[in-house]
Amino acid sequence: MASHPAGPPAARRPCVSLTTDYGLADGFVAACHGVLARFAPTARVIDVTHLVPPGDVRRGAAVLAQTVPYLPVGVHVGVVDPGVGTERRGIALATPGGLLVGPDNGLLLPAAEALGGVTAAVELTNPAWLAPTVSRTFHGRDVFVPVAARLALGAPPGGAGPAVDPATLVRLPEPVVRAETAGFDAEVLTVDHFGNVQLAAPGPLLDGLPSRVLVNGHEAVHGRTFGDAEPGGLVAYVDSAGLVAVAVHTGRAADVLTLSPGDLVTVTTP
Repeated sequence: MASHPAGPPAARRPCVSLTTDYGLADGFVAACHGVLARFAPTARVIDVTHLVPPGDVRRGAAVLAQTVPYLPVGVHVGVVDPGVGTERRGIALATPGGLLVGPDNGLLLPAAEALGGVTAAVELTNPAWLAPTVSRTFHGRDVFVPVAARLALGAPPGGAGPAVDPATLVRLPEPVVRAETAGFDAEVLTVDHFGNVQLAAPGPLLDGLPSRVLVNGHEAVHGRTFGDAEPGGLVAYVDSAGLVAVAVHTGRAADVLTLSPGDLVTVTTP
């Protein structure tokens, strides 16, 4: 059978990711998908999550930062925006690993740093890039997604508005992490769907601690994975993001330890 020459490689489809606190009970996510489908129909859309707790900028920032390094290079939209409609800026950030679009409230900067750092920033003020009518309370649909659609199709970020000094971008407060003689104190960064408690402590802080540790006074195994503890037992380990986390084998550490994001946890030797 005669072989046929291979055709030219398929053009890379632009990628747009969405991370929001919109939930799934309303039409907010569908409206954003609709705007993308109308203005960037060739884009591949990846929904990171729409279940960030309402208004929880820190949680949204952590999810976005821990996810974007594994996504295709593209435009990443983050909308956890309790200040929508106020004087807070809408921004687009350029990084070596992609573009980020969303509110200037600290949400985007950890992801930008995960993608190599901010190389340029602009404020989203060009009305030609936005919806004809911009709602005061739905900038995801009317500002951020229309801008992302243009960027995904190759428009330069400078078309969205004037340059912003990266030093003026809003940053979230640094979470508490303190190394101690026989362990460390660290703030709870996130609690995931399984009740696993992720601390702001980098994994190496757990190195050198013995096979048994105390987590807020509760005995835990210093292990590598959940099954290193007995069923119902606590395990302290380094999670997939390289941070110290605490889990309960077949249970929920957040419930056992009564912990929420922002709480302080002490990990020490017995």
